[in-house]
Amino acid sequence: MSTDLVSEFRVERYRPYLIGLARVQLAMAGPARHKLDASDLVQEVLMKAHVAQRQFRGKTPEEFAAWLRRILPNRLADEQRRFGRKKRDAGLEESYRETLDESAARLHKLPVATLTSPTQKLARQERELLLAGALDSLPEDQRVAVELRYIAEWSLADIAGFMQRSKPSAAGLLRRGLKRLRQKLEGLE
Repeated sequence: MSTDLVSEFRVERYRPYLIGLARVQLAMAGPARHKLDASDLVQEVLMKAHVAQRQFRGKTPEEFAAWLRRILPNRLADEQRRFGRKKRDAGLEESYRETLDESAARLHKLPVATLTSPTQKLARQERELLLAGALDSLPEDQRVAVELRYIAEWSLADIAGFMQRSKPSAAGLLRRGLKRLRQKLEGLE
């Protein structure tokens, strides 16, 4: 691609989207989750994308988002190995890739307001970016509950256990988070 990706696709627009995906992955990363920060990982992904932008062969924002999603699991696996002091494990990277792709596919299915646009692909991409930004602006406990339920597809019991809360408390966080998310997205339409 001959043009600069940073200006062409406005890389910063993808930050909340990638952070959301990274947070969900880190929630499932076991003990390493306490040592890693989603924002730091995404910063490294965006820097790597900037440096390696000539390797990107796509032409659409959707292809660009997919390319960024391919960089993220590599960084996650590198960091996981660093803390576990393990050698390179292609299976670990592939596992992260599959889980990230599944999480990204579920992101646009969150039960919130529907957005319309002239083209379906552009509308979906734009919706995912708006949704990721709105998710990022929720209070942390509500954001975690929504991400784990709808992106990671965790049960309410698993969310409550992870957050060290009762099931009714986790359900309340989820309900309030979804309500706030809908309000934020309606304000953006």
